[in-house]
Amino acid sequence: MATILVVDDELGIRALLSEILTDEGHTVELAEDAAQARLVREALRPDLVLLDIWMPDVDGVTLLKEWSASGQLQMPVIMMSGHGTIDTAVEATKYGASAFLEKPITLQKLLRAVEQALAKPAQRVVGPGADAGTPHVRGEPHYGDAAGTAAGGQGQPMAPPVAEGPRAEQSFDLDRPLREARDAFEKSYFEFHLVKESGSMTRVAERTGLERTHLYRKLKQLGVDLTRNKRGGG
Repeated sequence: MATILVVDDELGIRALLSEILTDEGHTVELAEDAAQARLVREALRPDLVLLDIWMPDVDGVTLLKEWSASGQLQMPVIMMSGHGTIDTAVEATKYGASAFLEKPITLQKLLRAVEQALAKPAQRVVGPGADAGTPHVRGEPHYGDAAGTAAGGQGQPMAPPVAEGPRAEQSFDLDRPLREARDAFEKSYFEFHLVKESGSMTRVAERTGLERTHLYRKLKQLGVDLTRNKRGGG
């Protein structure tokens, strides 16, 4: 999964986007202004930035221009605004923004924009301390290194581990009280969908027809281990 930097001066927006993106399995870092955004971008080299346009110190378009001019725009940037205009969106695109989201941001538009931005061809970036001859390609997962190759693989990277999850068809012990049998079924049911949706609480809620708050409560009640189903470990 990706490391995503959310830059917005509104606490509520930062918290909401962080919750949604974390549920999707991403690692989320937050910044409330351009100064913090510069520090986080330099320290963590995020895979994607969600950048608010209207901020009190330096606006988002100015920060985007700064990164573009200095060669630091090595990741896709999605601009956000509740007061944006067509001209602003065009200007942001001209300086390298990959998308423009108008507030209030709907869940579907956010996830679609993030997915499309991360799916674009990655830029080759040599990170601090990396071998200049083997630059890291952002967006491509690494499974092992030069010393961790498969036996006899002639330097080929190891294949990603394959996790076995609950099967769609299972057997249940029906010779038990109704409540216990029902809880066992529901636990297996939710575990199956969590694995199928790669730990995305948003998509599991849509798939099972439950509100996310109700879903969280139900999973906690059933003792479902949510950490086990997070995708990729961030």
